Amino acid sequence: MHKYPIDINCDMGESIGNLIIGQDEKLMPFITSCNIACGYHGGDPYHMQKTIELALKHNVRMGAHPSYPDVDGFGRREMSVEKEELKALLVSQIDGLNQMVNRFGGELRYVKPHGALYNKASVNSKEAKIIIDAIQTVSPQLALMGLAGSIMQKAAKEKDIEFIPEAFCDRKYKIDGTLMSRAKQGAVLSNVNEVYTQVNSIVFDKTVTINSGESISINADSICIHGDNPMALEFLGAIRAMFKNHQNGD
Repeated sequence: MHKYPIDINCDMGESIGNLIIGQDEKLMPFITSCNIACGYHGGDPYHMQKTIELALKHNVRMGAHPSYPDVDGFGRREMSVEKEELKALLVSQIDGLNQMVNRFGGELRYVKPHGALYNKASVNSKEAKIIIDAIQTVSPQLALMGLAGSIMQKAAKEKDIEFIPEAFCDRKYKIDGTLMSRAKQGAVLSNVNEVYTQVNSIVFDKTVTINSGESISINADSICIHGDNPMALEFLGAIRAMFKNHQNGD
């Protein structure tokens, strides 16, 4: 596993059948955590298994990446799901992946909600608590990864569950520290220099610049690279180069 000044996580295992999403085999050797799709927005048993094997080969920390049941919308459409149903959906996804990981001799370490579920839980305590309840039903040892400074982080503290606060290399932020909607222009970064600048600011200055040009505080322990972003490999290369420069004192 590579040593960086911060954890680098990536969404993986999202391919379904012949539909290949992301560059898992190229990215895995250079990240430190992977969020494995659980079949409800992407992923299938074969690609979940392949991702587990890759993670074990490269000694990468594994997390479950559950979502709303929304394969057609890639889990990025908000849904209203009754509490007990949502908990059951999440327990099924997390427990299913957990059993697969255990079968291959690995250990599932955390859970990171995907897409619309993640965004809703970042601002809605009810949704956040359902996720935490589902996690604790599967295993009280599992941590929750989520948006730094969000409602999810507060809910995790209240429930005494380990929380891994994360920030994003390729997403723009709003003044309240939440993510801009993907529907808005400029919400997803596609320029390597922009990503380099944003990660440098998050990791070393504990700030991030929003669209207005203002800087807001952010305190993250992990940086996310979206595996389905076509520029993911280039972003990772720039981030690794930046860390190397800092290590060398440049």
